[in-house]
Amino acid sequence: MKFFDTHAHIGLIHNDPIEELIVIQQAKQEGVEHIVSICNSLHDFDEVYQNLKTATNIYHAVGISPSEVVHQGRNWESKIIENVKLDRVVAIGEIGLDYYRKFGDKDSQIELFIRQLELAQQLNFPVIIHNRDAGADVLGILHHRLPAKGGVLHCFSESYEYAKKAIDLGMYVSFAGNVTYKNAKNLHETALNIPIENMLIESEAPFMVPAAYKGKRNMPAYIHSTLEFIAELRGMDPEECADILYQNSLRFFNIKE
Repeated sequence: MKFFDTHAHIGLIHNDPIEELIVIQQAKQEGVEHIVSICNSLHDFDEVYQNLKTATNIYHAVGISPSEVVHQGRNWESKIIENVKLDRVVAIGEIGLDYYRKFGDKDSQIELFIRQLELAQQLNFPVIIHNRDAGADVLGILHHRLPAKGGVLHCFSESYEYAKKAIDLGMYVSFAGNVTYKNAKNLHETALNIPIENMLIESEAPFMVPAAYKGKRNMPAYIHSTLEFIAELRGMDPEECADILYQNSLRFFNIKE
């Protein structure tokens, strides 16, 4: 089976560039053909991008997460515009809202989110959306400002009804290892019932480790466990399920193989 890990914080798994490449090699051995590397800040992006410059199966998203709303840096908009010109940059993200940890204030988060959505529209890129305890505001903003290239709700944690509303906007829904948890009934319902054409999977490494690897630090190599759980939940052959999600990922990120 081939897998596409649509969201991994490779730079947070190990701080050593050599170790980062070992993580990628281990993932490749488990069938992970491609990974989208996610950074929370532009500073982190520069470092991780350089460390992974020779890893041609790694793609990149560039953006400022809500956790960095008070640390945007000077000239951040121009930096995003320049960075999307780099090889293998495929999305603006992760961006969004996070009211759980109260980074900055809501108005500042919303302003940063909207401006990056506008940049994604201007630059013709899809967006990777972070949402924590901000579901109503995220969906309300996306209803009016979702870029033409679309978006994905990463590490989905809302209800099936919420997912349907997002899909009605043309969005994708991405599941991480938390979908494998026994008590995640809302995620089970969603993963069972949404159109598979709107589904992606991700490791969210080093976070959200699948239940089968409980106690370990999450790695892209473990994403097969999430796929196998979803395939069983939907009564699908794992090979067929993996191929559909792989093709979905290529389509969403506009990658030609």
